[in-house]
Amino acid sequence: MMDNGGFCNNNYHSGSSDDELVDISDVTVNFSEDVPPLDLDYSAGGCKADWRPSNSPKLIDLLDDTVPGIGTYEDFNTIDWVREKSKDRDRHREITNKSKHSTVALLFSISDAFSGWLLMLLIGLMSGALAGGIDIAAHWMTDLKEGVCLNGFWFNHEHCCWASNETTFQERDKCPQWKTWAELMVGVSEQGSVNVLNHFMYVSWALLFAFLAVILVRAFAPYACGSGIPEIKTILSGFIIRGYLGKWTLIIKTITLVLAVSSGLSLGKEGPLVHVACCCANILCHFFTKYRRNEAKRREVSYYFPLKTLWRSFFAALVAAFTLRSINPFGNSRLVLFYVEFHTPWHLLELIPFVLLGIFGGLWGAFFIHANIAWCRLRKNTRLGHYPVIEVLVVTLLTALLAFPIEYTRMSSSELISELFNDCGLLDSSKLCDYSGNSGGTSGSVNATAANGLGARLAGPGLYTAMWQLALALVFKMLITVATFGIKVPSGLFIPSIAVGAIAGRLLGVGMEQLAVHNHERKIFRGWCSPGADCITPGLYAMVGAAACLGGVTRMTVSLVVIMFELTGGLEYIVPLMAATMTSKWVADALSRESIYEAHIRLNGYPFLEAKEEFRHKTLATDVMRPRQSDPPLSVLTQSGMSVEEVERLIADTTYSGFPVVISQQSQRLVGFVLRRDLVISLENARRHQEGVVSVSAVLFTECDPPASPSAPPAVKLHNILDLSPFTVTVHTPMEIVVDIFRKLGLRQCLVIQNGRLLGIITKKDILKHMAQMANRDPESILFN
Repeated sequence: MMDNGGFCNNNYHSGSSDDELVDISDVTVNFSEDVPPLDLDYSAGGCKADWRPSNSPKLIDLLDDTVPGIGTYEDFNTIDWVREKSKDRDRHREITNKSKHSTVALLFSISDAFSGWLLMLLIGLMSGALAGGIDIAAHWMTDLKEGVCLNGFWFNHEHCCWASNETTFQERDKCPQWKTWAELMVGVSEQGSVNVLNHFMYVSWALLFAFLAVILVRAFAPYACGSGIPEIKTILSGFIIRGYLGKWTLIIKTITLVLAVSSGLSLGKEGPLVHVACCCANILCHFFTKYRRNEAKRREVSYYFPLKTLWRSFFAALVAAFTLRSINPFGNSRLVLFYVEFHTPWHLLELIPFVLLGIFGGLWGAFFIHANIAWCRLRKNTRLGHYPVIEVLVVTLLTALLAFPIEYTRMSSSELISELFNDCGLLDSSKLCDYSGNSGGTSGSVNATAANGLGARLAGPGLYTAMWQLALALVFKMLITVATFGIKVPSGLFIPSIAVGAIAGRLLGVGMEQLAVHNHERKIFRGWCSPGADCITPGLYAMVGAAACLGGVTRMTVSLVVIMFELTGGLEYIVPLMAATMTSKWVADALSRESIYEAHIRLNGYPFLEAKEEFRHKTLATDVMRPRQSDPPLSVLTQSGMSVEEVERLIADTTYSGFPVVISQQSQRLVGFVLRRDLVISLENARRHQEGVVSVSAVLFTECDPPASPSAPPAVKLHNILDLSPFTVTVHTPMEIVVDIFRKLGLRQCLVIQNGRLLGIITKKDILKHMAQMANRDPESILFN
């Protein structure tokens, strides 16, 4: 519970939360008796004439735009989707009506309609430019750990050697213009002490980059750590986390993402880029009135996806792709990082190893989620969480020390994945392409004249070396990623998961290839291998394994297949990808139903209702609603009969973020619901701007004025901030329906009534606690932390 400092201390901004809306004590009601007549005559019939003298001060309209704060929400609260959508409809209806009578209003209506497309254009441009800049900077700083370009320190290794006339196809990564740190310092490149010096510089740069990243996050933007996807999902569902999508978070996350990736930690930048793009969208939304003033308009992609949002999203993606293509960060005129083309068709029996990769991906996904959540829970519940800087530096030190000796762990994850996806060609110098059929002993280059027989595909010594190094890299990546994801720097999971799957896939692909080559005369492999052609494409196995492991961790299916399909450039490999992805999801779901992002949402206690989680228990609303038998007395407002002082005392003594309004304490007949923030702001505004308001002034939630003495101080009318149509259910409503209503309408609370009488309330947190209890989990874990 988030305690409120009290209304009298003007500290209401730090108080309420949706976790505790209203605590209502048990009300003994005889459901069989008739509902008594309304307590007040002026509510039952027409309004009486205004009893105030003609010179009585005018009551203010508390929904007027001049009253700041009305209709807004405090931090760590859930928005009211119904109210926000209603406000947007009223705004649109008013603009449409005015446009029929004025040319200026018509032009404003046109600009209002066009503003959504303009916003998408700006979001696409900003997101694409930042993504391109981040990739270019990360590539340069990653290479900086190993050396520097003499032609210009701003060139990375690849760009430095492009302009060299002394570069060969066999050693494309070596040129006189690129110098390692050892060559610059001692002028020697082949001695054992040189490797120690290069190793020292590699570790030093990695520690420096990681230290800068965690210090910047800790000092300026604590929300910039992690991937951001669990929080983005929660925010899109209607939860408010102030500052999470702010300008400081955007600036620091952009800078520290480059530093974290460049440090060599086992993390990616794809998840954090989603956070960066959302920050761009949120900041740009504030330049457009209809988005700035409506929380629901900024979240139109959460519970439903309207057609106009689909087209605008497509337009934003188009602009971002155009911007990225103009920047060309990958240097290959492609829009994807791992573009590959395979030319050998796959065979039907290869579905067996593809399914095996799917099983591996599912097992890896379940293992990673379980291990990472256990590690993160240990961090939260022990003193380990008190030292985030030390944790980041220790993980970075271990990563750099263990990664440098092995070629496939020393290179960046993006380079590793590109090499694993690659289909060996005539000009490839990688050890993965070292086959014994190559002529002249040239490592890795496949000689076309030597490809007349199947001996051209027999594994050479370089390939055997690559295999055991990849096996070590697989174990290293699997273990170090568990400890890395969740530390206090920007960290994505796409690239590490793809790397694990690509390594496993390449190992299996080479194994299948050599099995087919050595047994090409057997019936099962007959027709697979022919002179001058590849038997099997190991790069395809790497891509299928990458999809399987990423699917096992994130539980993506359709979108994942589309992403991997974009990398291949052909429809021919859709079936292997689908087989591996679905197998991975089935295996992972059999062990654990949650994706890594849903698991982190539950770990952090975010108020998020997962649409995929089914509720099959036969409980009723009366089983979940509050009050319970031992709960405090009823905390409600009456539509009349309460003074300003009594309302202020109720606000000061409670931390609830809203109050039901009833006709009277005796009848408990429901009138509506009022939010705490609106109530506080309205009372403060009335005290400042409405003449004659004192502590004994009546507070009215009715349009009509009750009879009162002419000498009584003016009343404060708050009817305009009252929600007269709150969502209600009866005590006998099945919880299955209640949960469905909360999911599809994005409710923050629902009132429970019987025969018009208020009996209790169900909040979003009550739903989450009940679902946790039914799943044999700790219901008290549902608390934003």
